[in-house]
Amino acid sequence: MAHNYPLSHRKEEPENGILYLVGTPIGNLNDISPRAINILANVSVVACEDTRQTRKIMNKFSISNNLISFNKENSFDKISSLITDLKSGKSVALVSDAGMPGICDPGENIVGQAKSQGIEVICIPGACAAITALVSSGIPSSRFVFEGFLPKKKIDREKILSEISKNEKTTIIYESPHRLKKLLRELFDFCGGDRKIIVARELTKKFEEHIGNDINSAINFFKDKEVVGEITLVVKGSKQEKNQQIKIYDVKEDLHELIKAGLSLSAASKYLAKKYGIKKSIIYNLR
Repeated sequence: MAHNYPLSHRKEEPENGILYLVGTPIGNLNDISPRAINILANVSVVACEDTRQTRKIMNKFSISNNLISFNKENSFDKISSLITDLKSGKSVALVSDAGMPGICDPGENIVGQAKSQGIEVICIPGACAAITALVSSGIPSSRFVFEGFLPKKKIDREKILSEISKNEKTTIIYESPHRLKKLLRELFDFCGGDRKIIVARELTKKFEEHIGNDINSAINFFKDKEVVGEITLVVKGSKQEKNQQIKIYDVKEDLHELIKAGLSLSAASKYLAKKYGIKKSIIYNLR
């Protein structure tokens, strides 16, 4: 049975024909809100990234409801039927495996479709790994960029890494445990070892950790360790002066020194392109 919440602007929830984006715990199941529990218990259907994961939450709070799978493999086929359900007056709750749906998952696609067809979308706020890591990092949080998972394609990945190296805003990145060491090495190459960083692991869980002070210390910490668990990185912004400009003379001098030290023109140009954020072709032609 649906409940009334006197502190809410909604008289009764769930309401017919509404898509609810329900935030779920990122580790500690006790972080779920009473409002989220009510929605999950009383909507017509719960669309979830992984029914097995969502069922753990349902069982924990003695909730029984109709669960359907909605993930990156099948979301394209499921969106039209869920939109039809919403238009017919059914209420739908969308949940991810952990945190807020619509962030780094196919939830954003159904929200876009629902909005374009005049269907009301209501967010039931919950935990978010990006914000949890940011506010507990001690790194400036008033202005930040969320990059999610960096692209795998080298040219796209290096473009974003270059942007991070020059951006004055804090950057938040998600990464899988088996690729963390590679990402830390890349951040070292683009940002230098002294850039402040916090690697948050297993947030809200039993073995929660906040590792690092700078990129060097984070690399050393994980050097001989097997990395496990969910990973969120918070990278402090660049300290560059607003009007700082790179002097081509300095770049050219560095290029000559690297070639004198034995690097090929191509390798030296590639290294300096990362260091200065200049296209490799420009540096290559300074020879």
